[in-house]
Amino acid sequence: MTDPVKLKCGHQFCKQCVDKSFKIKAVCPVCKMKCGVITGNMPPGTMRDRVDYFDLHGYKGCGTIVITYDFNGGHQTEEHPDPGQWYRGFTRTAYLPNNAEGQKVLSLLKVAWKRRLTFTIGRSVTMGRDSCITWNEIHHKTNTSGGPTNHGYPDPDYLRRVQEELADQGVTEEDLGATGSSV
Repeated sequence: MTDPVKLKCGHQFCKQCVDKSFKIKAVCPVCKMKCGVITGNMPPGTMRDRVDYFDLHGYKGCGTIVITYDFNGGHQTEEHPDPGQWYRGFTRTAYLPNNAEGQKVLSLLKVAWKRRLTFTIGRSVTMGRDSCITWNEIHHKTNTSGGPTNHGYPDPDYLRRVQEELADQGVTEEDLGATGSSV
């Protein structure tokens, strides 16, 4: 082993190897323990949110947080699968209940956005194409109805599940005090 590095979990690696692995995700390659702040390779875009007064199925009387993600098209950089290749822009809209838990999830999603974890560039299964902006393991509700099979409500476990997905990406409630919740 050349230039060995010991991670806080106790596993050891060559410095060059672990540095390469951490460019993808700052976790131990063996046990997946978080080792620093995880950042992604999301292309530049904007995240906006607003409150609307319609209710989501299963969340009466609290209104709805509407999140809009906008991306212009561009060329992939060295951190993407096909550097120099063009990718298309798009707009996506997502929905959360405007209650205490929905507001907490929104704050966590803003941290994920700042860390470039929400989207990535890769193969779109739904479009059957490479070099597309795709969701990056943090599920969003993109419909106000239709249930889980249609990415909509009602889905009583969604807010819990998305917080678990965010935690898997290194975004937890601990981050809210440190980074605030504004974008």
